[in-house]
Amino acid sequence: MTDFLLELRSEEIPARMQAKAREDLSKLFVGELAKAGIAAARITTYATPRRLVLIAHDLPERTEPVREEVKGPRASAPPQALEGFLRKTGLTREALTERDGVLFAVTEVPGRETAQVLSLAIPAIVRAFPWPKSMRWGAVSLSPESPRWVRPLQGIVALFGSDVVPCEVAGVTSGAVTLGHRFHHPAAITIGSAADYVEKLRACHVIVDQDERAAIIAVGAKMAAQGAGLRLVEDEGLLAENAGLTEWPVPLIGRFDEAFLAVPPEVIQLTARVNQKYFVCRDAEGKLANAFVCTANIDAAEGGERIVAGNAKVLAARLSDAKFFYETDLKTRLEDQLPKLDKIVFHEKLGTVADKVERVAKLARWLVESGVVKLSPPRGGGLGEGLSEAASLAASPLSPTLSPEGEREKMADMAERAARLAKADLVTGMVGEFPELQGLMGGYYAAAQGEPAQVAEAVRDHYKPVGQGDDVPTAPVTVAVALADKLDSIVQFFAVGLKPSGSKDPFALRRSALGVLALLLDNGVRVSLSKATAAAGASAHEDVLDFFADRLKVQQREAGVRHDLIDAVFALGGEDDLVRLLARVHALQSFVTTEDGTNLLAGYKRAANILKKEAPGTSKSIPETGEEDPLAMVEDPDFVAVVAEYARTEREKRDYDRAPAEAALIAALDAAEPRAAAAIEAEDFAGAMSALASLRAPIDAFFTDVTVNDADPHKRTARLSLLARVRDAVHRVADFSKIEG
Repeated sequence: MTDFLLELRSEEIPARMQAKAREDLSKLFVGELAKAGIAAARITTYATPRRLVLIAHDLPERTEPVREEVKGPRASAPPQALEGFLRKTGLTREALTERDGVLFAVTEVPGRETAQVLSLAIPAIVRAFPWPKSMRWGAVSLSPESPRWVRPLQGIVALFGSDVVPCEVAGVTSGAVTLGHRFHHPAAITIGSAADYVEKLRACHVIVDQDERAAIIAVGAKMAAQGAGLRLVEDEGLLAENAGLTEWPVPLIGRFDEAFLAVPPEVIQLTARVNQKYFVCRDAEGKLANAFVCTANIDAAEGGERIVAGNAKVLAARLSDAKFFYETDLKTRLEDQLPKLDKIVFHEKLGTVADKVERVAKLARWLVESGVVKLSPPRGGGLGEGLSEAASLAASPLSPTLSPEGEREKMADMAERAARLAKADLVTGMVGEFPELQGLMGGYYAAAQGEPAQVAEAVRDHYKPVGQGDDVPTAPVTVAVALADKLDSIVQFFAVGLKPSGSKDPFALRRSALGVLALLLDNGVRVSLSKATAAAGASAHEDVLDFFADRLKVQQREAGVRHDLIDAVFALGGEDDLVRLLARVHALQSFVTTEDGTNLLAGYKRAANILKKEAPGTSKSIPETGEEDPLAMVEDPDFVAVVAEYARTEREKRDYDRAPAEAALIAALDAAEPRAAAAIEAEDFAGAMSALASLRAPIDAFFTDVTVNDADPHKRTARLSLLARVRDAVHRVADFSKIEG
């Protein structure tokens, strides 16, 4: 078995493309060799700015002979069919094999030298490579059929063992020669085999393993920061990017003018990261320090002082621009920026950003003012532990001198104010330069211009959460504005028919829905989604609610909640308070995994199946007697209810003697139904499950001892009604028919 080395050397490969390129190289190589029936024991790939490398371990010297068999027509088929098959295979009738009356063309494909397979595979891989962007170069680029590569291809090393695999791509022929580091060792290097490739390049100042380069940068940058008494702000994405920009990484620490620290720290970090690929540092108190760590691609003789000075000069120019934008933006109040939003189109079917701001402001105010949103203590306050609306306001008051009603009105004013200012930073110079800072800069500007802290915080955080792992706002004003912003986007895009479809979600509505769910559930916000989406302008509530239901299933599946249990609660209808809904679901999930829950589910399904088959329309109604109802003309509902209950009791006594198991089930229902109803009313869903659990034994005994389809029609009808009563009692908690198992 022999190892194969392939190095494709080119001008600089963008760092962002390297990881995918390694995957694609491996996939294409495996696919090409599989066509010849060859598989490597293991494949290793590397990428540096100047080379893409694959090592295939333990390849056979030759491919195995392959027996190919093609099924043909039956031996008794018409001559025309046989002639067509012979033309297709290139064989004669005598060369065909007959089995069970069917003709087969059987050929033996002899084995080939693996090196021969590789020499054909390399050009095929290069031609098929799926770079996101690629180019043609040189004289051969005049032909539209010429190969393309991410940057001009400069060399190919192809060694099977110690032998060169001959091939040619775009005028570049394969060999055993490569180049070392651009500055430390630009001379040619002859590679003996895959076994010495990595170490020969290391000796020439090229570390080909991207993971090793990343580790060197991570440790070196952290040590450089610690040596200056600082703490490195770690960044995995930036670490990978620096590893993709260097072949011999050397982390170096530098300083910038402290005057730039007057700029918000996020601006400094983003400027350093995006424009210069630098890490930033914090001091012992956690504040951003006037220091940066850059990664050189050279081991400088003077310790890198000139490299650091050059990088500091470039960073200073970038930070000067950022400082200018920040100071210029502060000269214009956010509210004075609002007229500019009339000129920015939010969507051609939904008007301008100013139109969206108006909708969000009204909705944010409504969410607070109407009392639809009731804020419980964030992160941990659950059902039964949440404060009342007035108490929750008093727990974190905006003003200690206001009544709860006045507090709510003031909160509504702040929510509306924050919503009107939230998009104003879109037209500022800083956000124009760094779109990633929208919202954040608005918060800084609002605070600097004297807006209340709650308003500034809501402006800053109203986009949150924007993805998994992002912080979920907890401040009441912020929650109201964030909810309003996301609900408006979902409802409005649905209203004009621009719903997510399949994998397409151009307006990130699924992400917005997950953000709404996180805001509601993390904060214990008690809100009717139907009312909230109607207030946001939803014309098709069911579509929007179904959309939220699907997102909830996705979110909760990752949390280990069964989707069928969510369906079972949604199927009740009218349950669109997601905090309460999930409390039901969690109680249900705990219950159905117990022995009582499993047995009750089995009993329920047996009852439901009988009802479906025997009496599809049966409900809670008492058995029909065919007698004229003397109460039909009585109009007082309370009197009717009392007399009807008396009549039902007397009629049941008169009808027949109940079987013991039947009477026991009735008694159990009489006890369980009010207990379950009271528990549900109190949102004690575990208690409701406990009440239902008491039905388990009576239901089992009923099915063991009682014949439902009795010959006596009165008994049959009464027993079917009893089963309907069981079904309906269970349905007060969830639709058990939706539960799997």
